[in-house]
Amino acid sequence: MKSLDVTRTALGNTLRSKMRTFLTVIAIVIGAFTLAVTSGLAAGVNQTIEDMVEGYGGQDELYVMTADTMGQGEDTGPGPQEYDPDEAASQSEFGQSMLSDDDIETIEGLDHVTQVDPIFFVSPDYLETPDGEQYMLNDLGTPADAQAMELVAGETPEREAMEITVPESWLAVFDESTDDAEQADPQTAIGETIEVGISDMAYEQHTVEAEIVGVSAPNLAGIGGDPMPSHAVNDELYEIQSSGLDVDQPDTYVQAAATIEDFSANEDSVKEALQEEGLVGMSVEDLMGMVQTVIDAIAWVLYGFAFIALLAASFGIVNTLLMSVQERTREIGLMKALGMSSGRVFGLFSMEAVMIGLLGSIIGVGGGVLTGVVANALLTGSGGPLGEIGGLSLYAVSPTAILSITALIMAIAFLAGTLPAARAAKKDPIEALRHE
Repeated sequence: MKSLDVTRTALGNTLRSKMRTFLTVIAIVIGAFTLAVTSGLAAGVNQTIEDMVEGYGGQDELYVMTADTMGQGEDTGPGPQEYDPDEAASQSEFGQSMLSDDDIETIEGLDHVTQVDPIFFVSPDYLETPDGEQYMLNDLGTPADAQAMELVAGETPEREAMEITVPESWLAVFDESTDDAEQADPQTAIGETIEVGISDMAYEQHTVEAEIVGVSAPNLAGIGGDPMPSHAVNDELYEIQSSGLDVDQPDTYVQAAATIEDFSANEDSVKEALQEEGLVGMSVEDLMGMVQTVIDAIAWVLYGFAFIALLAASFGIVNTLLMSVQERTREIGLMKALGMSSGRVFGLFSMEAVMIGLLGSIIGVGGGVLTGVVANALLTGSGGPLGEIGGLSLYAVSPTAILSITALIMAIAFLAGTLPAARAAKKDPIEALRHE
């Protein structure tokens, strides 16, 4: 019997008991479906993160914050802590540890640091549109993150210009033809001049004018979900915020962007030097890597459930084929009596196991890919619940992953079929022909 004949016969034997084969295949389908969906989810989200990293400005920069801010400060233990005036002055109103002028000088003095760009923390009151309407403005984006935005229209603010972007959720404020931000034309906001209101230390309000140059959509990291000022706008807001009283107010910074020469070669040494100074430097890959680590951890949990399903399915294959060997004992004896070798018998029953695995993987992987593609279109497309997150892809089809999953399932099916196949191959033809 040739290999093609073995394959054709194995397929026919697999379909002899359709109900039993169907129930065995279902368990494989569950595992294959879970693997296909999970691998696609991981590939989609990781691709989104990679795209964000590639589009993020400052690939040669470290974003520096205090160790306390990143949860890496010295553990002082329970109980009250000794008062430190310098440390207290560097705390924001939310209790977050801020960078001081001394910290900025320290960063500037490190080897391989060519430029330090400190970012002020500002807390504006409102945004006023050209028609005089005022809207709450509790948060502003950080200028250093401007290059990471997903723009719907326009461009990012220039560093020294009095420019700002607004999120697309604000578009209805500028487009008088509709009250629905999703239906509004992004171009209606471009070129408009708005005013940002902010209070000084004496609680007197002032305004800063800025021109809208872009409309953004929030990405996976949340960047772009708030108005994003240029460095010039952010600095002027801080000047107002820290004025109003006849007292010297030390400057504090929420973070600083440090430009590193020959970044790949010097990144680690600069990070170590920052750590010695009680500071933490993180690259774009580090920042996005934390999200990627969480996604990968969730994916491996789901992979684990899929492998459990496949393990259960392998026992189903063993049971199905053992019953088939028992029912076909006389047939096995006849095949061997007619000259079929034990190796061919082993190959025939192993091929039946592989056929069961192939059927399960085709149905499961196909269903998983179809479900992933449709769900991705519904969730992230226009009008979907995640459609506002710019550049988000929840599912990506990976041919390599699909082929790997199919090969894995067929390998598991083959291993599961070796026991029944070996039992069939060892049958004595005379005893088998006598079997009732």
